[in-house]
Amino acid sequence: MRKNVERASLTKPPGESDPRADGRPGAHIVGFRRDEDGHWVAVLSCGHTQHLRHLPPWQSRPWVEDAEQRAARIGEAFACGWCAQETHKED
Repeated sequence: MRKNVERASLTKPPGESDPRADGRPGAHIVGFRRDEDGHWVAVLSCGHTQHLRHLPPWQSRPWVEDAEQRAARIGEAFACGWCAQETHKED
């Protein structure tokens, strides 16, 4: 089986993450942009980005296609998988 190695998508230098109550890094959505293929990407306060595709039946996120619904999600907490990987490396 082939391991999928991905690079973190950073939009600003590390270390600017909003800490959670338990001291681990947390994040919230600060904006959205489209990638080179036209897919929506959430820009997170931790400096990482996360694709938010609406590709039923595997990923059902119809809100990502609507500008008003995307705008309503700005400031919403987001569990960043990249930050979680970094936290586990330290354990």
